Amino acid sequence: MTTVRQHRPPPPPEAPRPPPGSGERRRPWWRVLDPYVAALAGAVALAALLPASGRAAHWAELACEFAVGLLFFLYGARLSTRETVAGLRHLRLHGLVLACTFVLFPVLGLAVTALAPVTGTGPLRTGVLFLCLVPSTVQSSVALTGVARGNVPAAICAGTYSSLAGLLLTPLLAAWLLGTGAALSADGLLRICAQLLAPFVAGQLLRPWIGGFLGRHRRALAPVDRGSILLVVYTAFSGAVEQGVWATVTPVALLALLAVLLLLLAAALAAARLGARVLGLDRASGIAAVLCGSQKSLAAGLPMATVLFGPQAGLLVLPLMMYHQLQLVAGALLAGRWSRTPDGEPAAAGQATEEGSGLNTSMTKAY
Repeated sequence: MTTVRQHRPPPPPEAPRPPPGSGERRRPWWRVLDPYVAALAGAVALAALLPASGRAAHWAELACEFAVGLLFFLYGARLSTRETVAGLRHLRLHGLVLACTFVLFPVLGLAVTALAPVTGTGPLRTGVLFLCLVPSTVQSSVALTGVARGNVPAAICAGTYSSLAGLLLTPLLAAWLLGTGAALSADGLLRICAQLLAPFVAGQLLRPWIGGFLGRHRRALAPVDRGSILLVVYTAFSGAVEQGVWATVTPVALLALLAVLLLLLAAALAAARLGARVLGLDRASGIAAVLCGSQKSLAAGLPMATVLFGPQAGLLVLPLMMYHQLQLVAGALLAGRWSRTPDGEPAAAGQATEEGSGLNTSMTKAY
């Protein structure tokens, strides 16, 4: 008996995938927004509507001091001493980042506050100067350097060295440039050592025992880091509301502040890029130098402001918060551009899109 084989029709051709960047692959606008940025804005709004006052303010300040100590303890426990020592070979890059952070920025801050009409309020002007004294960030600059195909290990070390130097240089420069607003008395030095330096050193000493645990549970501990910063923001802005300083800030003053911060960011990016060329850094190291040398750390600057200025921090941290958002936007644009043209050659479309979509994930983890 002969069996007749039935010929099945060939399967229909697969529908072509939409090109990268088309509307079908575009994510909703609410998923592009960084949740942490929204949380910071929420903390400011909560302080404006329900500021901590009286006994609640006292407990908020105590909780804030504990949170700052815990934050720097975790910084110390997570910092790998081996990686820090290994990164010393990038001396030109680290020197450029430190020079931009603690020399160029203070000079730019003095220049713009003297020549530009920053605001009519003293706290915002002081806040711009304090912003210029804060160390560089680690998380966001490393994330952006990775997306831009730069030298990630060098970026990690550069941000780390800047943070360590900031523990000493930021208070000293603040006492020198800000006058009585951040008087560095013996009591002030003790407060800095007790709230910032001692927890950091304790974390470094305990790292052999707890470093592995913290590394394995980094995602679970992320709310501790961010919660500490949100508490600092709420406490600082609650003090500003209670003192009535918001009544002195006008929309014109905020626009002037935004213009000054944009000028600072543009000057820092241009100077870091020029410095990388003058020093002869290769492309990957130059990317790390530009992104690390132009950024300021919100995670380190806010706790330092509470220690240095106490209840007067209030509006002083507003320029730092605004600059933080501007540097993320500018860094994301630059990183996306550099990722598409490594060594002068365009990247593959799929690879560029994949890295671009990973940028928001990386930036969500950075602060």
